[in-house]
Amino acid sequence: MLNTALDDMPAPPSAKLLGWRLLDARPDRGWLKVGFDERAEFCNPAGFIQGGILSAMLDDSMGPAAFMTSAGRFYATTISLTVNFLAPAKPGPLIVEAQVIQLGKTVAFMEGKLMAHGGAVLATASTTARLVEAARAFR
Repeated sequence: MLNTALDDMPAPPSAKLLGWRLLDARPDRGWLKVGFDERAEFCNPAGFIQGGILSAMLDDSMGPAAFMTSAGRFYATTISLTVNFLAPAKPGPLIVEAQVIQLGKTVAFMEGKLMAHGGAVLATASTTARLVEAARAFR
């Protein structure tokens, strides 16, 4: 795995809650792989991970892909997020692969794929995000 702008960034509380951990990254390709250790507390009454939690995992992978691709210059704030649920997700290790499709001056387009540990695709997502300069984000 290559060094990225994510290496020096402290994990935000939402990422910690989801069990976010960087598994692999290719900043030059705008691609990263993130692992999540899902917990039973995230389940719906049927015993599957609730869809909003899965959406958060996808969103919390695609945004960092844009941050990494911009070498830490921009945060990606979600404008729209479309998630397609293909199969139920059971508690256990989950993986998201996120890809920056286009990084413009003010807007980015990304895609994500959420998979079970064995590789079965459980959900896909696409997002449009406004780019906010990281140096100005907390002023």
